[in-house]
Amino acid sequence: MNNTIYTLKDYGKVNINLKQIIDAKKISRSKLSSMVALSYDLINRYYNNKVNRVDLDVIARFCYVLNCNINDILIYKK
Repeated sequence: MNNTIYTLKDYGKVNINLKQIIDAKKISRSKLSSMVALSYDLINRYYNNKVNRVDLDVIARFCYVLNCNINDILIYKK
């Protein structure tokens, strides 16, 4: 049995790629807000990659409305 303790130093980051997706599809944040039934402020936080905790229901709404996959929106970078 290995009792090694690992310390996380630089484990990477999950980035939200919503800005690139809606810009490519030419959908405004206010249009997306009405399409997914969420406030403009919340859309803006996801758009600017400024959320602390990702709500999977919100991500599912984005995927459905934007016709994309979760890995198109959430990008893990080491």
